[in-house]
Amino acid sequence: MTPVELSRTVLQAVRRAVDEGELSVVVPQRVVVTEPGAGGCGEYATNVALQLARAAGKPPLEVAGILRSRLVGADGVEDVVVTGPGFLNFLLDRRVDPLQALVREIRERGERYGHGDALAGQVVALRVPYEVRAEVVADALVRIVATQGGRATVEHGEPAGLRPVPAPEDPAPLGPDAARWALLHPAPHDRPRITADHLLQRESNPLFRVRYAHARVRSLSRNAARLGFTAEPGPLGDDTGPLAPAGADTRLLPSAGADTRLLPSAGADTRLLPSAGADISPLAPAPAHAGPPAPAPADTAPLAPTRARTATAVPLPGDTPRRPPASHIAEVQAHPHPHPLQTPLADYPRILTVAATHRAPDRLARHLVTVADAVLPFLTCVLPIGEEKPSAAHRARLALAEAAGTVLAGGLSLLGIDAPEHL
Repeated sequence: MTPVELSRTVLQAVRRAVDEGELSVVVPQRVVVTEPGAGGCGEYATNVALQLARAAGKPPLEVAGILRSRLVGADGVEDVVVTGPGFLNFLLDRRVDPLQALVREIRERGERYGHGDALAGQVVALRVPYEVRAEVVADALVRIVATQGGRATVEHGEPAGLRPVPAPEDPAPLGPDAARWALLHPAPHDRPRITADHLLQRESNPLFRVRYAHARVRSLSRNAARLGFTAEPGPLGDDTGPLAPAGADTRLLPSAGADTRLLPSAGADTRLLPSAGADISPLAPAPAHAGPPAPAPADTAPLAPTRARTATAVPLPGDTPRRPPASHIAEVQAHPHPHPLQTPLADYPRILTVAATHRAPDRLARHLVTVADAVLPFLTCVLPIGEEKPSAAHRARLALAEAAGTVLAGGLSLLGIDAPEHL
């Protein structure tokens, strides 16, 4: 179950509680589902009970209990635990792989993945000054607001309701894509940098990393077709390659059949854009696969699994806590961490909603960098290497990579920036 599906499930539970007379509240337009905070447990959590408590005239814990009774046993939900003042924490059914479900949803919806109805029927008036950055921000917001069912109109004049810090100079010499990125990536209160750094093909350039990641995914799809297989969601297999830690160099090994021309090393001045039609070029080689990690020293305490119920659940009247079956606990301990791509991809719909409701296209731009940085280290293990034959795991890895590429393409399109097939 994806966060979007879980949010809909919680919203349906609220509606049923209202229809059956247990809650007397206005049903919210949406329910925010996030990762559990401190003291939480499971995969996802929501504070909807705390939000509804005042309007319902009931304590948050009582509201949480009412909703929990309607959520336990829902499709894809194994258990719901109430923690703290009334947070609902969800343990998902492990028989349904959330990553596979997420990839399938992205493949089904394509670039419409993340579109919702948070602003359905609303008209958002954007009044901006005659200034290039304000114009570009408003143009992006028109598309982003439309993803949430709203319609944005742009007017000019004073007083302006949307006034980002102006650009210090004309960004046109950067070209359309780099100029838009230079104006949209910083927060509205930050002064944008209009420098040639936005044209460099280096890892220090966020725009390059985002566009490179998309082009790299497209290259993998072409190479997979030449090898005779296509993407299909499924288990990724055990050998998904070494994932670089935060801050590590994410330059990639060339995949089988890929063009092996190297990109310039850090420090080289490469301000020119790549030639048209050039296939994707891998970055400098990374170290060979290092095999399984060494065991921890005897005096090192193992980390507790993230899904284990380490939090203290709040007892509710008539509630008998359910303990997951032994097989479920074993599976949790064997796979304690979600895939690094799962959270960035699952969070994309929320980012679109926030960008639309807060008039902040910079949120979307920065999230695309997060997705790109998560997918780049993964791409080394997508295609077979050497004499290895394509397997179901390779098809599943390609499906996950293509899902990330879909999100990158959709996000860049909303910002008005080209998502290249070759780079």
